[in-house]
Amino acid sequence: MTLLIIGFVFIGILVGYLFALQDIAFYLDNIVSILLCLILFLVGIDIGRNRGKIMSHFKDIGINIIILPLSIIIGTFLGSLFASFITGLKIREALAVGAGFGWYSLSAIIISKIYSYDLGIIAFVSNVIREVLSILFIPFIAKYIGKMETIASAGATAMDTTLPLITRFTDSETAVLSFITGVILSSLVPILIPIILSFL
Repeated sequence: MTLLIIGFVFIGILVGYLFALQDIAFYLDNIVSILLCLILFLVGIDIGRNRGKIMSHFKDIGINIIILPLSIIIGTFLGSLFASFITGLKIREALAVGAGFGWYSLSAIIISKIYSYDLGIIAFVSNVIREVLSILFIPFIAKYIGKMETIASAGATAMDTTLPLITRFTDSETAVLSFITGVILSSLVPILIPIILSFL
């Protein structure tokens, strides 16, 4: 799926570079807004569809259901803050990129729409790299570091793309916590990014 999305991005860049599509370009903002609303709508459906599964495991997981997502958010933002000094990005820009938590498609669309296309590209690439590195290192992390840390590396993708890997290399309780953590982080992406870019 990741390769498919990256492929479409490069095809879009190539088409935009080779052809003067002024008529389509005029409608791009409206098209992006409609697609963004559709993505958020589908995310809401997915969360609502799995509400029973989520609620049934709250008691078993306990305080980790709050501590783990909060720790991932804090860790991601500390890393983003450090990256801002290395890359020259403004602090709010680096934090906004980090607030994608690995969800490259949505974070890139939101940032491109409300801030800049350049930062949207950075968000896309950064969050794709986070997902790819998670896929590569989850087996190693689970074996040598810890089960919870596999979820931390995955971020928002812990509910979908990286969930099968986490399930395979940890246990059922970690898998449930992974799903719930991914849902929480995914829900925060469209909330945190606009807040960061608007008020910081």
